[in-house]
Amino acid sequence: MAWLRKNVAIDIGTTTILVFTRAEGVKFQEPSVVALDIYTDSVVAVGEEAKKMLGRTPGNILACHPLQGGVVSDYRATEKMLGTFLHRAVDKSLLHPDIMISVPSRATQVQKRAILQAATAGGAHRIFIIEAPLAAALGAGVEVSDPRGTLVVDVGGGLTDVALISLGGIVVAESTTVAGDAFDAAIARYILEQHQVMIGEQTAEDIKLRLGSVLALDAPERLEVKGRHRADGLPARVYMTKSDLDEALAPQFTAIAETVHRVLAQTPPELSSDLYDQGLLLSGGGSLVRGLSEAIQKRCGLRVNYVEQPISAVVRGTGKALTWIRRMRTSEDLLAEKTRQQVMNREILRKR
Repeated sequence: MAWLRKNVAIDIGTTTILVFTRAEGVKFQEPSVVALDIYTDSVVAVGEEAKKMLGRTPGNILACHPLQGGVVSDYRATEKMLGTFLHRAVDKSLLHPDIMISVPSRATQVQKRAILQAATAGGAHRIFIIEAPLAAALGAGVEVSDPRGTLVVDVGGGLTDVALISLGGIVVAESTTVAGDAFDAAIARYILEQHQVMIGEQTAEDIKLRLGSVLALDAPERLEVKGRHRADGLPARVYMTKSDLDEALAPQFTAIAETVHRVLAQTPPELSSDLYDQGLLLSGGGSLVRGLSEAIQKRCGLRVNYVEQPISAVVRGTGKALTWIRRMRTSEDLLAEKTRQQVMNREILRKR
């Protein structure tokens, strides 16, 4: 019966969750938002429907992002969200699926275990973990087992993950919480400081997508923004231009460029020569904000290459890793072994 069990790849991010199956490819992409009725502890909505409820719910409904910075911040909400999405992924299958989940490269053992437990409670059979930058490289078609170095900068919603990959593993990695959500917060803060008008996170995200996306070829020169004036509390209207957006996001781009620079400073010389020749790979939805690639190139002196379909690169790479699933040990086994080794090491030190 094991051969009937479906394998599912999941890129579970702070703002978006993508689900991949080998038969259908990227099956769906939804906001990683869940709305719960706090009185009955039941799911009211998930995904796009729940996102529309952010900032608009009555007292008994809680709409939230259950992950922050790429890791679980609300275990119960994460469990229910994963359960709903897994049910959609396997359709009417009676067997619980084996799943491969991408996690940040510098996630701690505690953070990994929280994801494993939430996925198990959500209905997964066996769970395997792959680091997000490694998955992004696979999704970009990089031969990760090659001895040449590949630098991946994965800019998600809550986390920017920078990792140097060689011989199938991560050599050096750094991360920062400056990512897509931080861009939205910077836009809202800029409008508040310059115009004394308060806007919500969805309005800030809309400004970023319409004015700042490299995909928005017909973007207007300025955009009308509606919010609430801080002084009198009345509805107000201001305008945001492309130059305003560049000014608002410049400090965020600098922070990401500095993270990339820190990884380069720790890179072995032999791998540095590889990077000089081939540049770095930029993936993730946050990478599509205009001006980011130029800021990295100016600070680090490397050519910046966008991966094909950067938003889905991680989940497509995670999906490729599904072919290894029968040869891999479960993440629960690996975590248990690492914990046992740590206990043994402490015991050895205690007896000295």
